[in-house]
Amino acid sequence: MLGNRLCATLPARIEDHSIHFHQYHLEDMGRIRTRKVCEIEDREVSQAEIGKGYKLTKTQVIPITDEELRDLPLPTAKAIEIEAFVPLESVDPIRIAEGYYLQPAGQVAAKPYKLLRQALERSSKVAVAKYAWSGRERLGLPRVRGDAIVLHAMRWPDEIRDPAELLPPAVEVSEGEIEGAVALMESMTREELEGEEFRDAYTEAVAKIIESKREDKPLPEAPEPKEQGQVLDLLAALQESVRKAQASRGETDDADADVHDLAQPKKKKTAAKKTAKKTTAKKTTEPAGAKKTAAKKTAKKTSARRPRSA
Repeated sequence: MLGNRLCATLPARIEDHSIHFHQYHLEDMGRIRTRKVCEIEDREVSQAEIGKGYKLTKTQVIPITDEELRDLPLPTAKAIEIEAFVPLESVDPIRIAEGYYLQPAGQVAAKPYKLLRQALERSSKVAVAKYAWSGRERLGLPRVRGDAIVLHAMRWPDEIRDPAELLPPAVEVSEGEIEGAVALMESMTREELEGEEFRDAYTEAVAKIIESKREDKPLPEAPEPKEQGQVLDLLAALQESVRKAQASRGETDDADADVHDLAQPKKKKTAAKKTAKKTTAKKTTEPAGAKKTAAKKTAKKTSARRPRSA
């Protein structure tokens, strides 16, 4: 029978393939290290001499050992306590943090582990659990990934910052602009996150610099930055993203043309050109007052069609 506790360990976090740097003295490339010094004895101490403590007052520190933390009077101190099961879509992604693979703690925990995995898979839900780690109780989200269970650390509700102060000023967005943006997004929809555009290009570029310097070769040339004028609006930015995505997949511009037509049909453009020609012809015969009126009307229509900045 499936209980609400799971005895498991968290041995494997998602692998980190990024390049890490150390600090060095530029004059002689000597390694710069952080040394731990006792303020009272004014000497460097080893890790074996270092422990945890809680500063109660300026002169009083309460020492806390790792054994005392492991023996906390909490059900989550040595096991994962499952509190509830919820649909994954009901969890705000901002609360989901790093993920760890769960491993059964011995043969005894193998059956409950497999039973929980199969129950989660069949129910299409995720678990909400509590567990103790790094000196405090945490909230977690166990979910199925293949034949394993992944535990995602979760942030407590009071850890989520209120975004009200970060929101942009009030702006108006037309229905046509929204439909155009949705159409462009649909053209970029993918079934899975696989492909050249989802690789870590930054790490690859740093690796090339390291290799070039190791072999005393010229550094790879940086690509010329694109000229940027005024800030692009949302539709223009999405259109540019579509073109880049299609180019990386070796697709033609036909799809982009269709998407562009959804926002501004070609027929309307052609009609607009004809209207402009007629207006120009009329302007040569109309009085000066009529010219000003026509110019004002044209300006109003143009600003109404221009997408507003996001």
